[in-house]
Formats: sequence, structure tokens, C-alpha cells
Amino acid sequence: MKPVKLLLVLYASIFYLPATAQAVSKDSIVSLQQQKEVIVISKRVNDNKLKLAKLENTVEKETTNKVNTAADAQNSANNNSKAADKLTNDADDKSLAGNANKTARDAKRDAKRARKAADKLEDLNKDIMSLKSKIAADESKLTSMSGNNPNSIPAIIPPIDNN
Repeated sequence: MKPVKLLLVLYASIFYLPATAQAVSKDSIVSLQQQKEVIVISKRVNDNKLKLAKLENTVEKETTNKVNTAADAQNSANNNSKAADKLTNDADDKSLAGNANKTARDAKRDAKRARKAADKLEDLNKDIMSLKSKIAADESKLTSMSGNNPNSIPAIIPPIDNN
């Protein structure tokens, strides 16, 4: 008889417990979803700020690289001009022709390096501006979300020290 009572209690508990489970209101589900979205956006803002800091730290190096490669390209162009002038005075001299050819190659190579350095710096500045606009958009979204929901989690975003 005990096993029958035990089974009866077990069956009753199986059917009764789900009926008495705590119901979650739609408001709390919406609130939790908003809080989750705030956390996701906050994480994205922090990640973007870290990327921005890394990019801003490389700007000085890339600017120096651009200036140096431009100076090298100008020196190579000047050397090429001098070699070409010497060659015009004595067009039959093979060594002057070879020297002019070498300086022309050097000038071409250095000009290409200077263009690449300038393009790299320009791309870096574009990436920085893009990240800044993404951060601003996400921060305004966070501000509007926290203004709409008084139960939302405050977005704690530490300031980045650029030093």
C-alpha cells in the first residue's frame, strides 16, 4: 500500500508543481531584455574606446613615418634631377646613364613608399573618426535607453586616459 501512496503523491506533485510555478510578467521580461541590451551596448562602447585609444596611440608614429618617407622621396627626386642634368651634358657616358637609371628607380621606390605612408595615415584618421561616431551613437542610445527605463542598469563607462 505504501508504494501506491508514494506513486500517488509523486503524480500529484508532478501535475501540481508546474501549475503553481511563479509566473514572470511581461513587464519584467521587457525590463530584463532592455537591461541586457544596455549591457551589450555598454560592452561595445568600451571595446570601441579601447580600439580608439590604440589607434590614437599610433597616430604620432604614422605621422612621423609619413614625414620621413616624404623627405626621403624628395631627396631621391633631387638626386635623380642632378643625375639627369649630368646625363644631359654627356649623353654618351654609360656610367652616368646607369647612375641616372639607378637614381630614377630610387626616386620611384621612395615616392611609392611616401604615398603608402600617406594613405596609411589617412586610413588611420578615417578609422578614428568612424570609431568616434560609433561611440557617440552608442552613448546617445544608452542615454535614451536609461532615460526611458528607470529600472535600467546605469552604464558605467570609465574615462580613457590618453596619456
